[in-house]
Amino acid sequence: MSAAVPLARPVRLHTTQSDFETRFQARLHWSADTDSAIESRVADILSDVQLRGDAAILEYTARFDGLQAGSVADLEISAADLQAAFVGLPAAQRAALESAAARVRSFHEAQKAASGQSWSYRDADGSLLGQKVTPLDRVGIYVPGGKAAYPSSVLMNAIPAQVAGVGEIIMVVPTPVRAGMAAGQGERNPLVLAAAHVAGVHRVFTMGGAQAVAALAYGSATVPAVDKITGPGNAYVAAAKRRVFGKVGIDMIAGPSEILVLADGSTPADWVAMDLFSQAEHDELAQSILLCPDAAYLDAVQASIDRLLPGMPRRDIIAASLNGRGALIQTRSMEEACAISNRIAPEHLEVSSADPHRWEPLLVHAGAIFLGAFTSESLGDYCAGPNHVLPTSGTARFSSPLGVYDFQKRSSIIEVSQAGAQVLGPVAAELAYGEGLQAHARAAEMRLDTVPGPRP
Repeated sequence: MSAAVPLARPVRLHTTQSDFETRFQARLHWSADTDSAIESRVADILSDVQLRGDAAILEYTARFDGLQAGSVADLEISAADLQAAFVGLPAAQRAALESAAARVRSFHEAQKAASGQSWSYRDADGSLLGQKVTPLDRVGIYVPGGKAAYPSSVLMNAIPAQVAGVGEIIMVVPTPVRAGMAAGQGERNPLVLAAAHVAGVHRVFTMGGAQAVAALAYGSATVPAVDKITGPGNAYVAAAKRRVFGKVGIDMIAGPSEILVLADGSTPADWVAMDLFSQAEHDELAQSILLCPDAAYLDAVQASIDRLLPGMPRRDIIAASLNGRGALIQTRSMEEACAISNRIAPEHLEVSSADPHRWEPLLVHAGAIFLGAFTSESLGDYCAGPNHVLPTSGTARFSSPLGVYDFQKRSSIIEVSQAGAQVLGPVAAELAYGEGLQAHARAAEMRLDTVPGPRP
């Protein structure tokens, strides 16, 4: 007997309901707090890798991935192997990978040209003031490899780092041993390795989890320490990134994936239903929400969900996500829908409207905004060009997509002329004396043409 087809019933809400606010907030709630047992385990792993280096990396890789290796060097995939993986792909996959990489690279080149350059100017006194923009020396990118393979994550993390001019890109990806495989033969996905080749990754190690984050943060005899770690992972990876922040930089702590669709009823209901599925299929905690002023259209989307779900291979996950965190919300107007969207600050925001540019100016908080019925979120995930590493859980209120700027740092440039010192010196000295910092004040005063005596 075939398994029963699950039902997906996103909660139906209307902004005019007296209990709307309570039910709305309950649906949005997701705790970013890490389980205390995970935190404790991660702390032990990080400490052990920092203390024992390669030996600890090998031990945890064998324990968690089932991958036995004689040395950490055996976990590194050579550049030749990456190229061989690329050459061995079917022609259609090779072409798609190269096309996506070219678009991602083109977007980030434009991003660098717009905001990533050094600059300076001289003021009226001849002093030089400016900013020097330089790339990070070495970064680590974490690519998930447990439940699925994500070549798109390779492109989105490595290409902006390469465009920024990062000297060395180190990639870690778990290659767990599946049932029936030998202990030393983890599952290496050719498309992931080929993406590393196309994106210009310098070194790749087959390790994952908290131990991989620790290796990147602290370094070992084989794995070089990096300056920043980017890329998504499971709860152990997120907890490890949180703990090593300060020793190294990190991009963000990612929560479950999200999509919010603003619809005016002009897009085929099947399209919108599938867009909701596209995030729900990630995992049971993913969130898919539709906002629309038209009750009949919400009914049509629900009917599409019912009809399309049985044909989805990941229907159980989709149903759990929609039932647990999904919502179809009727609003008074599209203006109100835009206001609610800004409160949610979603990771992915689709404006599925016949006139999306009418509503875009009203939208100020979102990781990425997809305009028009033909702009499915999945195009942004893979090949449109802008980065798909986006802020989640409302953090788009103050955070940005991953970009070239995440792999650069800025140094201030100050060159004060003799004339400038006469103008700035008394100002600095006065403020320094006010703070009780005599040496600061005297250092400025000693450069004046007429040096005053020290103050009491």
